[in-house]
Amino acid sequence: MVSYKELGLVNSKELFKKAIEGGYAIPAFNFNNMEQLQAIISACVATKSPVILQVSSGARKYANQTLLRYMAQGAVQYAKELGYEIPIVLHLDHGDSFELCKDCIESGFSSVMIDGSHLPYEENIALTKKVVDYAHQYDVTVEGELGVLAGIEDDVQAEHHTYTEPDEVVDFVSRTGVDSLAISIGTSHGAFKFTPDQCTRDENGKLVPPMLRFDILKEIEKRIPGFPIVLHGSSSVPQEYVDIINKYGGKLKDSIGIPEEWLRKAAKSAVCKINIDSDGRLAMTAAVREVFANQPAEFDPRKYLGPARESLKKLYMHKTEKVLGSAGKA
Repeated sequence: MVSYKELGLVNSKELFKKAIEGGYAIPAFNFNNMEQLQAIISACVATKSPVILQVSSGARKYANQTLLRYMAQGAVQYAKELGYEIPIVLHLDHGDSFELCKDCIESGFSSVMIDGSHLPYEENIALTKKVVDYAHQYDVTVEGELGVLAGIEDDVQAEHHTYTEPDEVVDFVSRTGVDSLAISIGTSHGAFKFTPDQCTRDENGKLVPPMLRFDILKEIEKRIPGFPIVLHGSSSVPQEYVDIINKYGGKLKDSIGIPEEWLRKAAKSAVCKINIDSDGRLAMTAAVREVFANQPAEFDPRKYLGPARESLKKLYMHKTEKVLGSAGKA
């Protein structure tokens, strides 16, 4: 058993409390490798933002669970070296079983998500409560989920939205004891969150996705006032990266994200954790494609992963400063 406290990490409890009171959201950035981690930490230190490092089950398989743990520990020291100690959470994204959550808790995670949203309601409650009861013994925070997001992210995929029912949230939160709740109000996983026929077009012909269900969010806030809410599938899919990728041989047709002004609005509510993954993938891929297109003889990974890392850092600084409002809150 490795305690996250030994690694210098924190859980999400105090961070969420401050975020709700301050009207901002903590960034939850996914990482699978060193360059992503460097970009996340350097961006958040530069903007003095707390951060949640997210690891999916796919990332654990790709990068190795032991290496990821030591990378998170290294991230704490890296922030100190950069000159500002920011609060860092290590969080399991979309845990799908008690065994996976238990394994993460025992290997140093300070927060886990148990996603039982695909199960019948009572089974979701039972599974979530089992994880909560175990995690709370070790002061690890737990995120649950009600409602289903459409889209694809690693091993998680669903074709249709099931919006969160406000009538269920009080029962779910009180019976499970979760510390935060991921809800479905129209965000979606991946870079292709909506089909063109689900969208409208603005005066420039740009696709505009269907409006998020802020009415559901407002009703949930009424039912469980002051309770931390989480938004998954909240990448904005910046067109500048899509254009670069397509310019240099990519095929990202009709990729659509969540407008950043909608996320700003959500961050001022009880939403205190916003997950962003696809935007980071796009930023890095755009930079790598540009290097390969302009310097076809290049074969040193540092020469294309370095620019990718810088592009990602710039994006995440923008997210903390201009979208989530978390800059200066560490």
